[in-house]
Amino acid sequence: MVKIQAKTLSLGDVHRLFGFQRQYNSSFSPLLSLESLSETQQHELGQIRNDFDNYLAEGKVSKGLVKALTIFPLMRLAGFYRSPIKISLEEDIADIDIQDEDTKNTGRMDLLAVNKSQLTTNNSYFWVLVIESKNSSFAVSEGLPQLLTYAYDSLRHQQSVWGLVTNGQDYQFVYNLQGSPPTYQLMPILHLLESERAVQLLQVFKAICHL
Repeated sequence: MVKIQAKTLSLGDVHRLFGFQRQYNSSFSPLLSLESLSETQQHELGQIRNDFDNYLAEGKVSKGLVKALTIFPLMRLAGFYRSPIKISLEEDIADIDIQDEDTKNTGRMDLLAVNKSQLTTNNSYFWVLVIESKNSSFAVSEGLPQLLTYAYDSLRHQQSVWGLVTNGQDYQFVYNLQGSPPTYQLMPILHLLESERAVQLLQVFKAICHL
């Protein structure tokens, strides 16, 4: 049996191994209902944007800082830290083994949010959002093969799961659907440093959290 790390897979590899079909979606509606932000949320969002911009002005922002400066505070604002949602970091998540004929794919996602009040068909917690982050010099598309590999694992036990790839500036949400073949919808890319799209970014985080 050939053992492959998820991080070494190309998008073509993922399509071939798991049968994924790519789709494009120009709008988050009707998948999500986006609600207006409060003044407090808008203020905190502006602070997150400014903090990241200050670091970015000094050069490449590492993957760890991308999570600390953007993902964690955005998820807190969106409500991901509140019950019944729980988040786990890479070091808290067991390695994922996906076997397909003579190939075994292994890897560990950066961050996973689960709903502890909802179980899937194998009695594990429902995956709400899977996140793969990169440093600021990477294009978000480079994290897509890893994200899809992890999403495929969850689709064996639940009908759909949201995913996100980000480099801190750009945010590519992906809606993954169980099926024959499984599909993934690439949503419009959102940008933290653009005011209007940053608002929509937080709105999307909130909507996914409250599904």
